[in-house]
Amino acid sequence: MTDNYDLLVIGAGMAGIAAATKCSSAGWRVAIIDALPYGGTCALRGCDPKKILRRAAEVVEGARLMRGKGVNDDGLSVNWGELMEHKHGFTDPVPQSMEDDLRAHGVDTLHGTATFTGPTQVEISGATYEAPKVLIATGATPRPLDFPGEEHLIDSTDFLNLESLPSRIVFVGGGFVSFEFAHIAARAGSSPVIVDRGARPLQAFDADLVDLLIDRGSDAGIEVQRGTSITSVVKTGSGYRVHIDKDGSSATIDADLVVHGAGRVPDLSRLNLEAGHVAYGENGIDVAGHLQSTTNPGVYAAGDSADTLGMPLTPVAVIEAKVAASNMLKSGSTVPDYAAIPTAVFTIPELVRLGMLEHEARDSGLDVEVRYTDTSRWYSNYRIGETAGATKILINKANDRIVGAHLFGAGYAELANTISLAIKHGLTTRQLKSTTATYPSIGSDLGSMI
Repeated sequence: MTDNYDLLVIGAGMAGIAAATKCSSAGWRVAIIDALPYGGTCALRGCDPKKILRRAAEVVEGARLMRGKGVNDDGLSVNWGELMEHKHGFTDPVPQSMEDDLRAHGVDTLHGTATFTGPTQVEISGATYEAPKVLIATGATPRPLDFPGEEHLIDSTDFLNLESLPSRIVFVGGGFVSFEFAHIAARAGSSPVIVDRGARPLQAFDADLVDLLIDRGSDAGIEVQRGTSITSVVKTGSGYRVHIDKDGSSATIDADLVVHGAGRVPDLSRLNLEAGHVAYGENGIDVAGHLQSTTNPGVYAAGDSADTLGMPLTPVAVIEAKVAASNMLKSGSTVPDYAAIPTAVFTIPELVRLGMLEHEARDSGLDVEVRYTDTSRWYSNYRIGETAGATKILINKANDRIVGAHLFGAGYAELANTISLAIKHGLTTRQLKSTTATYPSIGSDLGSMI
């Protein structure tokens, strides 16, 4: 027998849940499917639990920065076991809460691996389900690596569930995961090493500010080896030996733990997309701008599953899912608005980007003014004992509007939200500076940055 729906949503992360509830609220019969607990990467295995762990690191680092300035931090340390219990206090209730909310919205919640058996049909544990519309929002999975011993690595999910934190950790790759986890681990007492095969890690961010971040991380005990390839990982009696190559010279790093932080790819391998006549590539499902499959008009995709211009961020996935849902409901062709969406690396301090990089602005033909500011000695940093901070704001000379903003400093991820609003709605720097902010606050620094 076949169970018929108006919409099948494959993937119960934030994107899939947003689309399912929107379409169900409009009167459609909707089912959502996932082989994993409901909630997705962000709530269970990514953004949210990561930032809970970061809080402990912030407290330890904040006290250290105030050493000799009125705070005695002797004996202050992270109790990793208790921190993990605190994290589980948030993550453990999420799946049931998500399912209860979906059911309250009239969505049927299914469990198992969905595979296409036809353009409008999927099978789950031997049962067949059919719908004229299918949304794929299955997220991403760690990228396969190409060296012997890769099976010894743990991924970000495993790291976020460690019962204890070992002393020596190697992070493979120079992206978000490696830097954020390394900054947590260093404040929790570990000695992290980031091994990146590229000449510059965090390539999507401003190069000058990345260098400042690396220097600041070095002060906290984080080593970054650039232009370095891992040739193998070998298990030893006491841990692992990581064999590396840099400029033709071989060396080894001994570690208790090796963590995969070398990027993620769309998680599509189990879907049998060929049976669904759904074309895809290494960057995800081939979709038109309005998120409809280019080869199967009944299929839409959102988030990391879709090959779009959007960044691999949870808010972007949710935006895409809502747009896809609206297009399915109305037979529309609305395209997501990706303008001015901020992205942050939640190191200590954090690194943030909005809009264009400097070379992108110039390559597009804009006449830009680059306003670089060293904020390391500003009051907002002095107050907390921080000695690192800088911003780079790109202004279009033709209209006095911000086209790019790059921030490195404590609390600057919050400041980015104001800048995002300004870019999205076309506010000029003159208009921004005309606003009187609360003082003293980080927000009040914006006028001087621009």
